[in-house]
Amino acid sequence: MSQDSSRIEEQQVSGNQLLGTLKRIVREGNVRRVVVKNASGRTLLDVPLTAGVVGAALLPFWAAVGGLAALAARYTLVVERIDQPKPPAVV
Repeated sequence: MSQDSSRIEEQQVSGNQLLGTLKRIVREGNVRRVVVKNASGRTLLDVPLTAGVVGAALLPFWAAVGGLAALAARYTLVVERIDQPKPPAVV
């Protein structure tokens, strides 16, 4: 019986770094969810990402991020990552 655990990471990015940073995060894998917030903390984009979502399925996501990048100077990215299970210890 395994239980998925996750951790939350937050980072501040400027508008011109938003798209590149998100692409890097998604490429790294093990991302369950991405939330983009503006400087006042309001959620602008909340996207659940499932394993295997790639290519054309992400086009609407990238279009929305590109539009957001032009609107403001600072954003907070909240990334929920899935912790990989540790292999059992060998005794």
